Parts: sequence; C-alpha cells; structure tokens
Amino acid sequence: MSNQRPLRILHCFRSPIGGIFRHVRDLAEAHAEAGHQVGILCDSTTGGSYEDALFDEIRPLLALGVVRTPIHRTIGPSDLRALWRSYNEIRSLQPDVLHGHGAKGGALARIIGSALRVNKYRVARLYSPHGGSLHYDRRSVAGSAIFRMERLQERLTDALVFVCDFERQTYFAKVGRPAGRNELIYNGIGDTEFAPVAAGRDAADFLYIGMMRDLKGPDVFIEGVAKAEDLAGRPLSALMVGDGPQQSRYEDMITRMGLGNRVRMLPAMKARDAFALARTVVIPSRAESMPYILLEALAAGKPVIASRVGGMPEVLGADSGALVEPTDARALAEVMAAAAVDQDWAARTMPDAERFKSRFSAAVMTRRVMQLYRELTEESLFAEARLRTT
Repeated sequence: MSNQRPLRILHCFRSPIGGIFRHVRDLAEAHAEAGHQVGILCDSTTGGSYEDALFDEIRPLLALGVVRTPIHRTIGPSDLRALWRSYNEIRSLQPDVLHGHGAKGGALARIIGSALRVNKYRVARLYSPHGGSLHYDRRSVAGSAIFRMERLQERLTDALVFVCDFERQTYFAKVGRPAGRNELIYNGIGDTEFAPVAAGRDAADFLYIGMMRDLKGPDVFIEGVAKAEDLAGRPLSALMVGDGPQQSRYEDMITRMGLGNRVRMLPAMKARDAFALARTVVIPSRAESMPYILLEALAAGKPVIASRVGGMPEVLGADSGALVEPTDARALAEVMAAAAVDQDWAARTMPDAERFKSRFSAAVMTRRVMQLYRELTEESLFAEARLRTT
C-alpha cells in the first residue's frame, strides 16, 4: 500500500441480492485487502440464508461493519424513517466516501452525504445506477417523476459511475447529460474465476441462474426450452437455479407445458457450482445493465446465449450470433437448438478469451474505482482547506 492514508468507505444499497451485492462485495474485499476501512449499509428485510452466508464470508474484512435497516423497494413514508436511521448510523461511522448503488442507495448516500457537508464534514458522494430507475419508460408518469428526481440529485453528486456504456447512454437520454463528473468503469471479476468449469456427465443442456422474476425472463426461458425441443428434434434438459417472488408461477408453467421431467428447479447457489450442472448458460432478461452472471459464465468457459439488452452486446459483440431480441421465445429457441446440435456453435460465437479478460478484470475495476475515490476525497480536502482560509 502507498503512503497515502487509508480511506473510510461506506457502500449504500437497498437489496443485498444479485449483481449489486456482488459488485459491492468485490469492491469491499479488494479495498479492504489494500488497507482501507470499508462498510456496508443495506436493507434488512431482503435476502435469505444464501445471502446471510455471503455476509458471513465478507464480514471479517469490513472494519466499518454491516448496518442493516428496513429500506422498502417502493417510494413511501417509510423512506423518511430509513433516511433518519441511516443518517445516524453514517454520521457515527464518519466515512470519507459514500458510494450509493441503485436508486435507493444512491438517494441515501447523496442526501446524507450532503447533510454531513452542511455540518462542515467533507465526504465524497458517488452514485452508480446499476440499471435500477433507468428501466422506467421516460413517457410514463412514474418514469417522468423518477427521472426528475434523478436530475435534482445530481446537485448532490460528486461523480456518477456507470458500469457499461449502455447504462451511461440511457442515463443521458432519459435523465440528461450530467453537468458534473461521470465515469465509465466496467464490472470485472477476479483472477480465480478465470478457470474453466467442466460440465458433468449428467449435465443439463441449458442453465438459467438468477432471480425468479419476470424482469429476468424465466418465463421466456421455459418457453424457449419447449420450442427448442421441436427445432432440435430431440428432448432437451434444463436447470433453473435461484429464488424470487414469482417462483411458484414458473413452477406452474413448467408443469402446464409438460416439461416437469426435463426442467428442474434448484435454490440459489454459487454460480460456479451451478455451471458444473449444465453445458450452456442462458440469460433471457427483459432488461439489464451489466449482469455479472454473463461475465462469470464466460470466465468459466461456458457458452452463453443472451438477450440483446443492456451492456451484454458490449461483452459478446454487437453482431454476435449468441444474442436474441428480448421476449422473443422463438428466436431464443432457434439459438438454443443450434447450440445443442452444432458442436462448432460456441467457437463461432463466444468472444476471444484473452481480450475478454483484459477488459473485464476485477483488478482493473477496483483500481479505477479507488483512483476515483482518491481524486474526489483530495478535491474535498482542498475545498475544505480553501474554506478555512477565506
């Protein structure tokens, strides 16, 4: 570590599941191992035993601890209580950096960071949307209101951090080009994950892994499996790993379509454990920013079929034959059938491994984020010193 002083970094986000939680864990682990003091503030009502185990893994590295308080998904009066509780917790931790992830986390970090500044406490305020509010339609009443709030909060923001260019361009189009600083820093994964995961002898043809909710497209996956069987001319097998609010509906869909003996469902598990259970990973999302599961699968040497949404074309290539239009189960089935019967399909469609690793490495991501933290905190200290001399 250099002779620069360690930073006190607090990550704020709502839901400790999925990609945002993975992103925060990676940043927290890398920066804690570099000697910084890191903490997490997030919702206490989301997640289960799997997420609890992930917290237990990282908790020994978090010098600022884990603060969990109720933070509801929808906007309402409960947000005022969450804001007050969070303010008291954050004030006691005295962070140098408040990094908000997702709409609710971004609001907490920026509003509380600005309140601390009123009391002459200098703290850098960062916001990473991670999709979140950007999924709303600009023409809808809800979307219009949310984007106005995003625009207003820019005044409370020292830097916006986007995880893919799609996210950045979507923000520019729906919220507006920010007057302040914004950075594009791709999600990345660790060196230990760049190792092939071989499929077992009894592996399923296809794997869906993620939250069981319509936004992620489990229903499109199930319908795609059914249609792909007809195109492939043989029975296909599939595995669905994860949990979520609409899981029972997908179970009913599997039964109704007569796929009960060929599509199995398993609870959430680590991605690399799931990769060993299938040959090809399918990401049929209706909307995404930069999903970690895509990066994890490619690093593990798994062929991937994905919706043409979010930053996925930035990873696979805009003209990749592995991309399909979202919600088009027939198009998905055609690619699934090709992957199942054509032994050369993956070689033709997957990105170059070395180029992929050089672009989507966690080492690159964490180094660039820390550089940004340093620059912002130094600017804050300079501004504070200038105020003291005037």
